[in-house]
Amino acid sequence: MSWEHGVLTACPFPLGHSLKKTLLLVETLFVLGALGCGAPEDSLPEDRLPPVSSSDEDLTTSNCTQLTPSSVIASGDDGTGSVAANTLDDRLDTRWSSLGKGQWIDYDLGATKGLGGVSVAWHQGNTRINTFTVSVSPDGMNYTQVYSGKSLGTTTAAETYAFTPVNTRRVRIYVQGNSLNDWASIAEARPCAGTIPAPTPGGIVWRGDFESGDRTQWDGTQMVSSDRLQVIPSPVREGGYALKATVRQGDDPINSSGNRNEIFKQTKEPAGSEYWYRWSTRFASDFPSVNTWQLFTQWHHDGCCGSPPVEFYVYGEEMRLNIGGDPGVIVWKTPLVRNAWHDFVFHVKWSPNSTVGFVELYYNGNLVLPKRYIATQYSGQLNYLKIGLYRNDTVAPVGVVYHDGWVMGRTQADVLNANYQLR
Repeated sequence: MSWEHGVLTACPFPLGHSLKKTLLLVETLFVLGALGCGAPEDSLPEDRLPPVSSSDEDLTTSNCTQLTPSSVIASGDDGTGSVAANTLDDRLDTRWSSLGKGQWIDYDLGATKGLGGVSVAWHQGNTRINTFTVSVSPDGMNYTQVYSGKSLGTTTAAETYAFTPVNTRRVRIYVQGNSLNDWASIAEARPCAGTIPAPTPGGIVWRGDFESGDRTQWDGTQMVSSDRLQVIPSPVREGGYALKATVRQGDDPINSSGNRNEIFKQTKEPAGSEYWYRWSTRFASDFPSVNTWQLFTQWHHDGCCGSPPVEFYVYGEEMRLNIGGDPGVIVWKTPLVRNAWHDFVFHVKWSPNSTVGFVELYYNGNLVLPKRYIATQYSGQLNYLKIGLYRNDTVAPVGVVYHDGWVMGRTQADVLNANYQLR
């Protein structure tokens, strides 16, 4: 068997006749032909693959009220006509294709709308399993992942992938290859409408974004002087103000271990409560690199002593999240990047019971810590929030950290749709 001008020849069965039959038979013959004649699919350019099916009717989706995008763009295509617009033409014999893991296709809904899923008909979807994620954006610049999964690998029909509804303008599908090769290849795709429940009173529990121009959104400070916790107009992540926290060796405002200048909020989340938190942190270009702890965010227990049950800190050249005090468990870490904003969305169920409490973390728009069950409180004690900088008193260089955008809500939608614009 050979491929000549996109036509399969010298195969011992009537492939051309089979193309007029069912989709299943077509793809079965193609796969058998490729195997029998020594031309595996992953050795063929996507533009050489035979069409799988066509339809004169609208794409059929299940459990999906289709939204009609106003436009679509993609990270690339195969250069032979398999472009992004093909995924909206109601035909399964055209497609968008682009080679390489991480290729994406992005749909503009034309306005902010409720989105509850996406429906995708994968090209050759009954012969390979596609790995992909879905992210959303209000502005086409800042994206947040809302879904991660794989296709069934058993059908070319549209599969619907549902997630918690969000308000968004754009939806982007990232493809990390498939079980046969690294092509991203989608025949049709549709965003699916989702209903955002009306926010309950107090959905956003508290804001600490410094947009008051001072520290009054917070309950108090632990600082040696006001120049150590300054509300400043630059740099900011959103709005007009952020907090600059500075620590010099010897700063010990509460006569305790370590050096610190921190601002706190008496959140006092009760056991069994569940909340979402969003904030951004930035480390100065000369932030110290030392192999010891430097906390920038912590939920401290209301007892007098010991390490907090939940703490974000820098150690050497890593940012870490530790749960359970000292020693606790490091549940997440990533390389430290200075002079850039780090965006956090943190989901917590507060409980001293490790089978009830959990943490979940999104970092720079990506889910980096799937829900992990772990004790998030000490028995009989509530927590309160502290930010700024608290570090080992052996650290000599001056440390500067910036904080911005703090929001506490009852749902992910509360903190993601909090009417903010990131810069």
